[in-house]
Amino acid sequence: MFGDDVYLDKYEQYEELYDSHAARAATRSRHKANHKPKKTRDEVLAALTDDLGDVELGFETTYKPSKHEAGWLLQSLFPFYDEGLINDVLALVKGGKEASVYVCQAHPATGYDVLAAKVYRPRMFRNLRNDAMYRQGREILGADGNPAGREAGHIERAMRHHTAWGMQAGHTSWLMHEFRAMEQLHAAGGDAPRPIHAAENAILMTYHGDVGHPAPTMNAVTLDLEEADRVLRRVLHNVHLLLQHDLVHGDLSAYNILYWAPNGPPGEMTIIDFPQVVNLRGNPKAHLILERDIERLCDYFQAQGLRPNPHAIVDRLWRRYVGEMDPEALAADLSRVELALAAID
Repeated sequence: MFGDDVYLDKYEQYEELYDSHAARAATRSRHKANHKPKKTRDEVLAALTDDLGDVELGFETTYKPSKHEAGWLLQSLFPFYDEGLINDVLALVKGGKEASVYVCQAHPATGYDVLAAKVYRPRMFRNLRNDAMYRQGREILGADGNPAGREAGHIERAMRHHTAWGMQAGHTSWLMHEFRAMEQLHAAGGDAPRPIHAAENAILMTYHGDVGHPAPTMNAVTLDLEEADRVLRRVLHNVHLLLQHDLVHGDLSAYNILYWAPNGPPGEMTIIDFPQVVNLRGNPKAHLILERDIERLCDYFQAQGLRPNPHAIVDRLWRRYVGEMDPEALAADLSRVELALAAID
């Protein structure tokens, strides 16, 4: 649907900057391995590497990252340990171009046994397609999740000039939009992970599945007709909840929905991966992005034997939450509308 699918490289300088910081941090950790001050930052970071030597620490991780991933992973996960949210990193759940997800042993004070940590990769922005399209209409958010206010203009200029500060601020804003979208959907009763805490390069959230068996994404699951119909209606309910907050997921498909049914259906579904969330009213391509989300969603459920019509669903959603479409978009949609299986009242 989108002709411009080129990969952007404008954040390459940030990647190099981040990698160099991570490398220096890892080097400092190794140099201080023979010193034993009480729980220094370097010791805790060293505890996450596969080069511990004979250092005895109160915090050691079950998961041993490769040397390639250690640098960025160490700095990303340290704040969660430092703030008493996790005690251990147990395993890599999913690796990806943009981010990797790890299952962590939670601190008892959190009330959870395990939590999931999503850690953005240094190449995240290089691999994200046409990020400017998603940023239109979105406020610049600070590390606290609040709008940057008077700083927003300075940040935008810094981002355009590709300064290290601007790229870091843009990275933080992108991450906080994902955190806030999950927070809003979860608080509204939707099926999203509960976000626990955000750090500079990672989000800590509830984990779905068993420690040794994470919930699979729906693209790997086959459903019978009854269960498929129930899950489709539930997913559309979540789309409604997002639209009520003027949000469109931006990357909704069977690849970004978890389905957990260890004892057979009915199962629990959870929508994940919100970094591309767009503003319904502020983004001029919101209708196009919503249409793409629904089409991808319907592709999966059509393969399960249902016959939802994505164009009818999008038309009804748009009319309900935005009003009449512009004449060209309306004419294009009406020319394709058929009876829709899914009622989305």
